Amino acid sequence: MIQLLRVVDGRLISADSMAQAEIVRMVAPDEAELASIHNITGAPIDFLNAATDLDERPRVEIEDNVKLMILRVPHENGESEMPVVTIAFGIIITPSHIISVCPLDSVVWDVFQKSRTRIPPVNLRAEFLCALFMCIARLYLSQLQRIRNEADMAEIEIHHSMRNEMLIRMLNLEKCLVYFTTSLRAHDPLWNRFHKIQGRALSEDEQDLLDDVRIEFRQAQELADIHSNILSSMMDAFASIISNNLNVVMKFLTAVTIILMLPTLIASIYGMNVNLPFQHSPYAFLITVVISLALSLIAVIFFRRKRFF
Repeated sequence: MIQLLRVVDGRLISADSMAQAEIVRMVAPDEAELASIHNITGAPIDFLNAATDLDERPRVEIEDNVKLMILRVPHENGESEMPVVTIAFGIIITPSHIISVCPLDSVVWDVFQKSRTRIPPVNLRAEFLCALFMCIARLYLSQLQRIRNEADMAEIEIHHSMRNEMLIRMLNLEKCLVYFTTSLRAHDPLWNRFHKIQGRALSEDEQDLLDDVRIEFRQAQELADIHSNILSSMMDAFASIISNNLNVVMKFLTAVTIILMLPTLIASIYGMNVNLPFQHSPYAFLITVVISLALSLIAVIFFRRKRFF
């Protein structure tokens, strides 16, 4: 899919033709679409192909007058047990256009389009890219908040459950945080090489914008680390709680089994075909029942004092 966009009055809108377009958004492009954009914009075909790799790592490449930046962005994955993963998001900067290539339909441009802040003009490349990077950083923060909320819900449910589903759910959330932490850490070298994208030293205002982006990504990385540590500790604690709950249940069932065994034992003895006490008494059955209940009551009192239940 190819979508043409441009910035008008601080808002991102659709463009009618390639001549009007300032931004080319490509989602899971096929070879024909890649070749078409290569012919129109002059973007190297290896840059376009690299950005279609789902597992591509963040990096910066420069070839002639075309620059490639690859970032990792959050992506909601409904087909997996993990609610959120990270995918490659390529930005190719040519003299005439900014091209984004993503192997899956990322929400980055949709969120950027709905941003309440004014979007800088595309010809101010540094300001525009910093605004886009800030949108990605805030997307990380919003997804981290979502993961934290799901972890809190799982924590509440696991208090009332001894099943493994909640622990598996928390394990998947922890795997999401591992992806986030790794991806956020991999972005650090990009900010140090951002001036090479511009081909010049950054102005003071541009440097301030880049510092804001760096701070926002660092905040997301620290939050991901904190949430990951908390989630790991919670999983260890709840695994111990589940094991302890199982021990409590087994102890209770053992006590109940012993209590029920005593009447069964008395009934088995008095069911033997031998001479037994009270066998000629009209109250033999009643005496047997009383003995059984008395022994069961003694067992109940004993287990209560031992706090078996």
